[in-house]
Amino acid sequence: MEVTRFIVNMIEENCYLVYDETGEAALIDCGAFYDEEKKAIRQFLESHNLRLVRMFNTHAHFDHLFGAHYIYKEYGVKMEIAAAERETYESAVQQMQQFMHRALPLELPPVCNYFADGDELKVGNFTLQVIATPGHTPGGVCLYAKEAKLLFSGTSLFRHEIGRCDLPGGSEVQLINALRTRILALPDEVQVLPGHGDFTTVGEERQYNPYIR
Repeated sequence: MEVTRFIVNMIEENCYLVYDETGEAALIDCGAFYDEEKKAIRQFLESHNLRLVRMFNTHAHFDHLFGAHYIYKEYGVKMEIAAAERETYESAVQQMQQFMHRALPLELPPVCNYFADGDELKVGNFTLQVIATPGHTPGGVCLYAKEAKLLFSGTSLFRHEIGRCDLPGGSEVQLINALRTRILALPDEVQVLPGHGDFTTVGEERQYNPYIR
């Protein structure tokens, strides 16, 4: 399993492209906003002879969704997101306008799969396990590639931080509980790839993250 990160949009969101030797690929949190960001993803897919087959979101905040409709139009790939995140997804345009205090282009692609905690999402020869981590949003999740020892944590967990919980549907109690009981249960060597900022590991967060240690 290989991972390429694209840092995108005005909020510097981490969009991840995951793929393997089969040539199948998936996008996680495609927040590409500017044309050059969308072009970079397209060129990478073409230059590596990859076939984009799935698109997942860890949660439904607008900065993780800007590029999703482009991907749908360009490749015919629909959105896959947690069932518990449906309301947040459907209100993404409204919450963007409230947060940014202006209207920006944001269209949402249709959803083909509302997944749940414990579901396994297969791409090529690898699988991403859904781990529910509500609190930043009601249906936020992390996606865990067990064999590769990688965790895509969205905006639930950052390096020495956690996601903000003061937005609609947020709950700090829920998020801290989920991170302590679900994420800290993973091996220390698991690398954490967050939705913003630098990479970390479960072990580092266990030792240094003031919210969950």
